[in-house]
Amino acid sequence: MTGRSGRVTCDLSISLDGYSAGLDQSEQRPFGDDGGDGWGDRLHSWMFATPELRQAELDRLETVGAFIMGRNMFGPVRGAWDRRWKGWWGGNPPYHAPVFVLTHHPRDPQPMDGGTTFHFVTDGIESALRRAREAAGDRDVSVHGGARTVNQYLAAGLIDELRLHIVPFTLGAGTRLFDGVPPLDLELVETRAADAVTHVTYRVLP
Repeated sequence: MTGRSGRVTCDLSISLDGYSAGLDQSEQRPFGDDGGDGWGDRLHSWMFATPELRQAELDRLETVGAFIMGRNMFGPVRGAWDRRWKGWWGGNPPYHAPVFVLTHHPRDPQPMDGGTTFHFVTDGIESALRRAREAAGDRDVSVHGGARTVNQYLAAGLIDELRLHIVPFTLGAGTRLFDGVPPLDLELVETRAADAVTHVTYRVLP
């Protein structure tokens, strides 16, 4: 694995059958047919419905010095950047750190309020990780989604710790964690049941 002071982690909310989003994702329904409103209300309700029960997860995010995400997580724009999309999160995104977005199409960095700057990386997942490590220093790097991006990093052996937030319903189809990922050896670090979600942390063994 990495052998450096900062870990490469992943935080992902998934259905019981492993999906992080449903079919037919669109700008109007970014999580597609997700069993709810299309905006991940069922998958992510644990973050908002009972905030007093998620302090441990928020504390872990404080260790993150940089984030990596796929272009689909950043926004619905496809191909060349033909409009000035700035992400789903408004003017002050929740990251408050550098975010490296995987894309095939160059774009200048996008600074936002609150310390978030989106950087657009066109030369692959390892380049994005290298740049994120430099930005994070001795803090962690979080591969923050979606599942296709996490799967690429898992397949390449680049994730140290997998933090899953498992919500008790099934989707049956969509974007699924572990698709295309070779067999992994995982060590259970922690499991914690909360209201309507189970938090499970695994260490990915070499």
